[in-house]
Amino acid sequence: MQELRKLPIGVQSFERLRKDGFLYVDKTAFIWSLAHLGRQYFLSRPRRFGKSLFLSTLRAYWEGKKKLFEGLNIAQLEKDNPDSWQKHPVFYFDFNGKNYQDANALEEILDKHLGDWEKEYGIDHSDQPRSARFQDLLSLANKRTGKGCVVLVDEYDKPLLEVMQNPELEEHNKAVFKGFFGTLKSCDEYLQFVFFTGVTKFSKVSIFSDLNQLEDISLNKNYAEICGITEEELRKCFQPEIDRMAEENEMSAEQCMEKLRKTYDGYRFHNKGKNVYNPFSLLNALSSGDFGSFWFSTGTPTFLARRLRETNFDVRQFTNHELYATGGMLSDYRADNPDPVPLLYQTGYLTIQDYDRKGDYYSLGVPNTEVQYGLLESLMPEYMFRPEAASGKDIITLKQYAENGDLDGIHDVLTALFSSLPYTSDETPFEHYFQSIVYIAFTLLGKYTQCEVHSARGRADCIVETRQYVYLFEFKRDGTAENAIRQIKEKGYDLPYAADSRKLIKIGVGFDSKTRALSDWKTEE
Repeated sequence: MQELRKLPIGVQSFERLRKDGFLYVDKTAFIWSLAHLGRQYFLSRPRRFGKSLFLSTLRAYWEGKKKLFEGLNIAQLEKDNPDSWQKHPVFYFDFNGKNYQDANALEEILDKHLGDWEKEYGIDHSDQPRSARFQDLLSLANKRTGKGCVVLVDEYDKPLLEVMQNPELEEHNKAVFKGFFGTLKSCDEYLQFVFFTGVTKFSKVSIFSDLNQLEDISLNKNYAEICGITEEELRKCFQPEIDRMAEENEMSAEQCMEKLRKTYDGYRFHNKGKNVYNPFSLLNALSSGDFGSFWFSTGTPTFLARRLRETNFDVRQFTNHELYATGGMLSDYRADNPDPVPLLYQTGYLTIQDYDRKGDYYSLGVPNTEVQYGLLESLMPEYMFRPEAASGKDIITLKQYAENGDLDGIHDVLTALFSSLPYTSDETPFEHYFQSIVYIAFTLLGKYTQCEVHSARGRADCIVETRQYVYLFEFKRDGTAENAIRQIKEKGYDLPYAADSRKLIKIGVGFDSKTRALSDWKTEE
């Protein structure tokens, strides 16, 4: 039996990772570049993508903990630098682990940080404004050590994202940030290095208008792989885990790699950058030996799902390569922006798939199947009048009926799904719900069997393939099942399967938009 190695799942401390013998994907060359080529930065990446660990690594570097970096890339890069590994005063803000729904929660965490540092430096300025206390600390630390101060801010936007449904509290927290971090601009003489991380970049938050010296590296090619794991890194660092996972799942190593790639890879943060895997999901999969939905299990995007429904977002765009955005749209987020695409990108539900240089815009799509299926499962209840009809059991039941050729069963599941469609207003067209349910249900079915939904012009609405059957579905809103079957024949949707040994079944479905019900059904073998 292979000896199990320690994978850094949930480890956010670089010092602990190195001292306790966890595997480490070496990202220290990026730290060398950041430290030597600039001074003040902002980085946006989705949650659970390694931002906190990277910031902890920066902290260890600026605190001069040379021993922790032995054998890593930066040790070689700093080898001939006489000024390397000097200790600097580090002010590290961590906005994780706090419930910001409570009144004054943001002020409390700032006061805690300031109080701890004032105690360390032997002063008490608690009667002064927070911005003045922070400025005094930076000045004092610079004078006492003779070194520039380092300010590291982890998940700056958590106090904003958590209160998006409370506009008054959100504006309050923005004002707190303006008063506090705005002071950094006047403290440049005391600073050596500044690094902010977050999921989003709120365009109207004053730290980005006042701190216009921050270099946003979120879409910078040189830092596209700063977080996440490339395929080269995966093969180099985790081959024993890949081999073990392949054996446990009765696969070859390459088959295992292909499934890992399909499930967790696909994130791209520059059009010329390499694809990266979601590190949290990948490490959990290698540790457990299962291809689970690990990233989604740590947080359900309820507010995103609701916003997509409220804005009549066409969910088919997730996979039809018809979502576009400029670099400016992807970099900034405004809470009052009705377009959900920038937020979907920044939170990790969309990623860059291509770039049109002439038009200067990106095409976007879901990065992998973990995100695709997880997002659609979250969306299903938002489109259903009866939440129980959106359960995963219905999709699994539909899969079982399809595999067994049970046409009555397929009819019953679709009838139940469509009966749960809500009554809608003029502002929310019924057709939007109808098309969305068809797309979501059959895309989720593709999690268990091969399924194409509205894949291209000239194809049936939905094609489901199992080991023994091929189903061609055509849906007609306020039309007859007979017409649907006729279209399948006239358009030749069945011709690609003429030589297929499996049984081909054409299914026409009529739907009555007035009664919100499946009204007509016809099958033909």
